[in-house]
Amino acid sequence: MHAEIISVGTELTTGAKLDTNSQWLSLELAEIGIPVLAHLTISDDLDAMVAAIHAAADRSEIVLLTGGLGPTLDDLTREALAKFANVELVQHLPSFEHVKSMFAKRNRPMPERNVIQSMFPAGSEPLPNPRGTAPGIWMISTRPDGSQSRIAAMPGVPSEMKQMFRQQVLPRLDGRGQVIRRARINLFGVGESQAEEILGDLTARGRDPDVGITVHEATITLRITATAPTVDDCRNKIERAKTAILNRMGTLVFGVEDEELEHALVRLLLQRRATLSTAESGTGGLLAHRLTGVVGFESCYMGGVVVPTNAAKRELVSVDPMLIRQYGPISAEVALAIAKGCRQRFGTNFALAVSEWPEFDPDDPLASVPASFVALAGPKGTKVEKVQHFGDPAIAKSRTAKVAMNLLRLHLIQG
Repeated sequence: MHAEIISVGTELTTGAKLDTNSQWLSLELAEIGIPVLAHLTISDDLDAMVAAIHAAADRSEIVLLTGGLGPTLDDLTREALAKFANVELVQHLPSFEHVKSMFAKRNRPMPERNVIQSMFPAGSEPLPNPRGTAPGIWMISTRPDGSQSRIAAMPGVPSEMKQMFRQQVLPRLDGRGQVIRRARINLFGVGESQAEEILGDLTARGRDPDVGITVHEATITLRITATAPTVDDCRNKIERAKTAILNRMGTLVFGVEDEELEHALVRLLLQRRATLSTAESGTGGLLAHRLTGVVGFESCYMGGVVVPTNAAKRELVSVDPMLIRQYGPISAEVALAIAKGCRQRFGTNFALAVSEWPEFDPDDPLASVPASFVALAGPKGTKVEKVQHFGDPAIAKSRTAKVAMNLLRLHLIQG
């Protein structure tokens, strides 16, 4: 059994609004073991909508539509469903009374156009909407092979759609005895292809549970999806997959679900009762921004400075101007001096520093790959790492901040 989700609205296809309904519905369907075959976003075009419903109903046993149930001329979902089923729109008097009562409660006269919200394709079933004036629509379509496709149209307003789905649509669906559960493991320090090579057969197509790889700003997320008759069976599959992943990826793994590197770093600092300060030139305070977004940071993160100029390096973290003249502001030597000066200024166990940002032209294929430096100063010495800025320059600062946090994370793990 599969489902398809169709989101209706020109405001979605033009990018004026973001479709969050499809994501939410997919997660809800997974809870009862129904995988989603496709998402489709379509504009307010009657013929295109009818064609989309035909295609989805032919492919999948469940078709969910959101949007297009309002009273305006561009709300065409009910007309599209009637044309799809080759039936007329007929009025449902209880729905008409509901629409009237919604306006009466607000002490407003009901516009004549709102009568359309009480019209339904003949043979369909209205779905009550206690939160709004747009009832939903439930209908059964017989496919060419004699099987049936269940179709539900719901309002596009998320609060109305969610309540209608849970109260009216969900009880009419079943996952045929299967449930789906998901988990995420986050890694940092290798590229996508290298991670896949290390994981080996764990990411093989058709494996149960399925392990997929996604990348966002150099963070790799492994998405584990398990299907089984019970929730416990799914969890057991996921735990076995997690154990296998940890055995192969080791310290590359820093967290699960929504955890970022800053969460992992703050957790380690708190466990070791250690303190941290930061001095940033190239990242302009991004490290401080991320660290201060973690609950409990006040107990380990003592503060930071932004040092974008040579004068700031001299005045705020006591970097010798001669050192900058000798090696240049973008150098391992200056990055280390910034880290040492920051640690001394704040009196912390550790300090992280990011050097100045290199100027480069991402559109010049002959330009050399630029680099900056991150440095760590601690009670047992210093470390520095060169960061090559290849790929999308828009994510370079985020990636550099992550390299800096990961440098200290690994140092704390390795003792």
